[in-house]
Amino acid sequence: MFFSRTCKYFFNRTNFRSDLQWILFCADVPSLIQEGPQCGLVALWMAGTLLAPHSGIPLERVVQVAMERGYTAHGEMFSVADMGRLAQEALGCQAEVLCGGLGGPNRDHVLQHLVAGHPLLIPYDEDFNHEPCQRKGHKAHWAVSTGVLLGVQAVPSLGYVEDPELPGLFHPEPGMPHQPPSVLEEGSPGAVYLLSKQGKSWHYQLWDYDQVRDSNLQLTDFSPSRAADGREYVVPAGGLRAGLCGQALLLRPQDSSH
Repeated sequence: MFFSRTCKYFFNRTNFRSDLQWILFCADVPSLIQEGPQCGLVALWMAGTLLAPHSGIPLERVVQVAMERGYTAHGEMFSVADMGRLAQEALGCQAEVLCGGLGGPNRDHVLQHLVAGHPLLIPYDEDFNHEPCQRKGHKAHWAVSTGVLLGVQAVPSLGYVEDPELPGLFHPEPGMPHQPPSVLEEGSPGAVYLLSKQGKSWHYQLWDYDQVRDSNLQLTDFSPSRAADGREYVVPAGGLRAGLCGQALLLRPQDSSH
């Protein structure tokens, strides 16, 4: 199983806590490498393969709609609200703008969304290895999360099956209802990692939830180097603080009731 191999890589290279058992919820999306500042549009295109799997909408069409609507000049996207409007028009999906950050009461909402198999678009600051960091928005980037790895003290007895290759890693059984274990409330002894992709790598990455939350919460300043490069960008009134900071986009198929 592809995700088993992905997790095996991380289990071997990361100090995953041996006192926890791990549950992986995931929905696979293809990779796409961006050309220029198209990270948000590439992340949206990847999410679209879950939202409208048979539509085959090309990235070029997503870019075209974004430019026609005035959301972007070169592929950049500095507004979660604009990204939501673009998603609804280009992909025909439901889009919910999450405000107030990924923590607090939003945390459970986000986890429920991912467990249900729906994609989440997240703006964050990108480090040299593509992971979230804190650069005040100077390295603003977009990723799509399509799954979550939960570290729990005990896996529920029903609805989960242990991975044949990785003892201690469990997958939800198809067709069974699943709820994130209650121990995953903020400050609990469990652990949460987001399974994410972005437009500069072919591979999934597992990111600590709190690290993503903190990066998303400090997107306040437009990059000085970008401001000085002589190009015009579409930046909302109020800048990154108004357009990206503490915001994310939850996407669902049009016919979803959740």
